[in-house]
Amino acid sequence: MDFIDEVKQFAGRIAKMKDSIQTEEATKTSMIMPFFRLLGYDVFNPLEFVPEYTADVGIKKGEKVDYAIMNEEGEPLILIEAKWCGENLDKHASQLFRYFATTSAKFGILTNGLIYRFYTDLEQENKMDEKPFLEFNLLDIKDSIIPEIKKFQKASFDLSMIMTSASELKYNSQIRQLLVKILNEPDDDFVRYFLSQIYDGVKTQKVIDEFRGIVKRSFMQFLNERINERLKTALDTEEAVQAQEASAEELQEQETQSDEPKIITTEEELEGFYIVKALLYDALEGHTVSYKDTVNYFGILLDNNIRKWICRLYLGDRKKVLLLPDGKKGVKITLESVNDLHKYKGQLCEIAQKYMQGKFVEDTKEQAEEEVN
Repeated sequence: MDFIDEVKQFAGRIAKMKDSIQTEEATKTSMIMPFFRLLGYDVFNPLEFVPEYTADVGIKKGEKVDYAIMNEEGEPLILIEAKWCGENLDKHASQLFRYFATTSAKFGILTNGLIYRFYTDLEQENKMDEKPFLEFNLLDIKDSIIPEIKKFQKASFDLSMIMTSASELKYNSQIRQLLVKILNEPDDDFVRYFLSQIYDGVKTQKVIDEFRGIVKRSFMQFLNERINERLKTALDTEEAVQAQEASAEELQEQETQSDEPKIITTEEELEGFYIVKALLYDALEGHTVSYKDTVNYFGILLDNNIRKWICRLYLGDRKKVLLLPDGKKGVKITLESVNDLHKYKGQLCEIAQKYMQGKFVEDTKEQAEEEVN
């Protein structure tokens, strides 16, 4: 199973259990420890995943962070502060901030088992940033985030690679949040910038307030148009792909049909024909008997007329059947071998005579399509 599928499966399990978890300890054992186990860490190895790691802070001795993930040298690499799954994380970053400053850890993670916030020291070395460079919610996880989570897997952990992407992730997130805020309620500076490009009059507060709604609506319309254009392009591309696939399937089907083996008349079928012909010899009165081989059956005809079929043979390896025209679907008789045809001489002759006398009535069109399964 791919990592993205593992994460989504895990998130689905978390969604089902979250409402039944009422304590911090239950959150740790049922949600947080399994998440880090998913990342490949041995959460039951105290040399690798240390619970209640001591992080002395100034005059406060013996303060403990919930977990510390250790590097190969036995030094803390990641500190983890865990809270109950129903708790808001906003007021707890300060604890992790204090712990981070007193250890050699390069990353701090604050989590309640649902939301995970990853911190590092991009702005000032050995001092944890106030804002996380990576944040996700397992109940609403985006596919684009999963590759960033995967970088924290034990097997593929690369400090330099994570630090390279951390800065971009942090500011990318902040820019997106700022855009959301501006688009919901454009501030004066934002409106004034656009007015400077399109409005020649004095940019008074009244003018700014009047244009605020116009700027907001213009931006929303612009975004909707871009989204619709992307959707249209995606749909056109999908239709083109589907058309190509349909053409490919049609071509493949034609090739398959053209490669289908021709009808081969077997020795057993010919043997059956000659037996029937011999059985009918005395009853033919100048008429002839011929055969027509098809994909589904071997037919024996009077006067080479497909509407006057005397019988049909289905001679498979496991099942052999004689079909006689009688009514709409005919009469099916199971044979042990083609030599059993001798047992039905009277019936075969009677059918031939009825055809010759014009007394035999059958639905030849439907019977011509009849198959034995």
